Amino acid sequence: MLTAAAFVPSPPVLVPQLAGAAASETDRLRTAAVDAVGRLADTCTEWTAIGVAEAGGAAVEVAAESCGTFRGFGVDIRVGLSEDASGDPDPGMPLAALVAGWLRGRAAPATSVRVRVLAADTPADECARLGARLRAQFDASPTPQGLLVVADGANTLTDKAPGAFDERSVDLQAALDRALADGDAAALAALDPELCAAVGLSGRAAWQVLSAVFGGEAGSGQPRKTESLYTGAPYGVGYHVGMWLP
Repeated sequence: MLTAAAFVPSPPVLVPQLAGAAASETDRLRTAAVDAVGRLADTCTEWTAIGVAEAGGAAVEVAAESCGTFRGFGVDIRVGLSEDASGDPDPGMPLAALVAGWLRGRAAPATSVRVRVLAADTPADECARLGARLRAQFDASPTPQGLLVVADGANTLTDKAPGAFDERSVDLQAALDRALADGDAAALAALDPELCAAVGLSGRAAWQVLSAVFGGEAGSGQPRKTESLYTGAPYGVGYHVGMWLP
């Protein structure tokens, strides 16, 4: 049974030691992300996380027994995906898994999370199939299951954004934020992969998996309740934190 879906962004600056002088600027974002993960933990202790990596790669699965480190981002901060995670930390653990592990350790240490990381250019129909399979697995599970989406919006929202400014990103990010706030799974399913790639909306594949988990391809199965905890673009990248309840 699926109990809830939470969604958080993936910037390393969520971790205070990696944020440096920007830690205070990202405090609201960090607080919201920790809050969302804590709320997810209130509903269940077994999670599946969906994240994205660079385009062109293969999907990667990270087991709940895995450990990782943010060493590649400048500080050797170790994370585990469950209480039973052990062994040497993987220096190549995908960022989405690292963020999921850090948030789990911060807000929900009794939980375990397995992570599936998709290429940013995963076709929309493949995302829909994955979401439908996940929902079937959740519904068939004898134990409550949670979904954690680790994904960003457009990275071209301001002149100083990582991808510079692209005027198309403003309306697209606004549409994404509305869809997440309103629980509009069909709007997520309708995101244009080419436009998302052009404006650096790297989380598109993960958002479309979320859509399919809630039946978005057919426009049905909308969440019964939604809540947005944070919406903003502090560095020209769209971040949205919230929850959907089935």
